Amino acid sequence: MMEYLFSYGTLREAKVQQAVFGHPVPGTPDAVVGFRLVEVAITDPRAIAISGRAIHTIIDPSPDDVDQVEGQVLSLSEADLAAADAYEDAAYQRVQARLR
Repeated sequence: MMEYLFSYGTLREAKVQQAVFGHPVPGTPDAVVGFRLVEVAITDPRAIAISGRAIHTIIDPSPDDVDQVEGQVLSLSEADLAAADAYEDAAYQRVQARLR
């Protein structure tokens, strides 16, 4: 079964996909509506090593419904989705959101 995950950050990068999934992941451009980007310092040493940086971004609900964050909808297997969850730092939480 295919799972769909919206990514606006490092999971779109080829080197991160190779390290996390072991293969490239197809994606379709889209945007999440009603959110904005906020910087966050991550603490997971594995995620920092894979991405090459300790400052990442998270999305935060915006008071302005017209705000959008550009990204990609990744097509993942169930195993890939589990790998994505394992890669993400404790600062991240997967939620359902409206896409453009």
